[in-house]
Amino acid sequence: MHNTRILLDRRPVGEPVPEDFRIVEEPLAPLADGELRIRGQWLSLDPYMRGRMNEGKSYVKPVELGAVMCGEVVGEVAESRHPEFAVGDLVAGDLGWQSMPTSNGTGLRKLLPGIPPAAQLSVCGMPGVTAWCGLMLIGAPKAGETVVVSAAAGAVGSVVGQIAKLKGCRVVGIAGGADKCRHVIEDLGFDACIDYKAGRLREDLKAATPNGVDIYFDNVGGEILDTVLARMNPFSRLPVCGLISQYNASEPYGLRNFRSVLVNRIKIQGFIVFDMKEHHRQAVTELAGWLAEGKLKYRESIAEGLRAAPAAFIGLLRGANLGKQLVRL
Repeated sequence: MHNTRILLDRRPVGEPVPEDFRIVEEPLAPLADGELRIRGQWLSLDPYMRGRMNEGKSYVKPVELGAVMCGEVVGEVAESRHPEFAVGDLVAGDLGWQSMPTSNGTGLRKLLPGIPPAAQLSVCGMPGVTAWCGLMLIGAPKAGETVVVSAAAGAVGSVVGQIAKLKGCRVVGIAGGADKCRHVIEDLGFDACIDYKAGRLREDLKAATPNGVDIYFDNVGGEILDTVLARMNPFSRLPVCGLISQYNASEPYGLRNFRSVLVNRIKIQGFIVFDMKEHHRQAVTELAGWLAEGKLKYRESIAEGLRAAPAAFIGLLRGANLGKQLVRL
């Protein structure tokens, strides 16, 4: 029995390439008292991982060179010498890109019953909780308002828009490509979706938001953020969740419409979901309830096998995924 691990071998310059990663196999050592071993079933891939590959100050330490890539895993306890975890328990935790991780139990949580394990990495996991916290706590939606969300076909954006619809808002998504826009409208129930790749972002946004924008949930930054700023209403809110358009950029995008923040008294707040831990239980409870009632839909893009993780992650940063990007371990 071996543990396959994917390590950060070098720091990317611009877009990551497969050579930035190194795959190793290591024999499994005997467990010490207080340890358990997990047979991985699912690995979550998320845009934040690109930032963790860089050096420099951020909200968490970067992944060290030669260390296993960070990431949340769902799996089954295969061996245990830990008093709180038994063989057969389904657990999730930040165990990294590896097939048979060993843990001392810190940060592990047992999966909730009645929710598919993979969904506890997506719609009822970190992305869903991120969507709930950013929209509900910062966006504070009111019925009748217009909500715009970028990366609307992704794991976070798709949940943001559906919650906003449940709260009685008009919801406009922004996504890349006609197929994604069709999914956002027909499957997720958004009122409109703008294909930013069509080259008519400003015109299409104006047509889709005749009454302006009350909440913009930003996942991408860059030109899309700049364009939406020009459509924001007085006292509108702008939760900043991600800046995926900038993660591989060599030079940051300079905003031209920042004046709108002052003129319209826009509330802008960046947030990281683990700063809002006191709200996670409420978020998961509501998300799970909506999912059980059929009011919340989600899609998954699945790569097969741990060795497929680097290519799937690179594709994620290019927007190749629809919904949550997972690796089936």
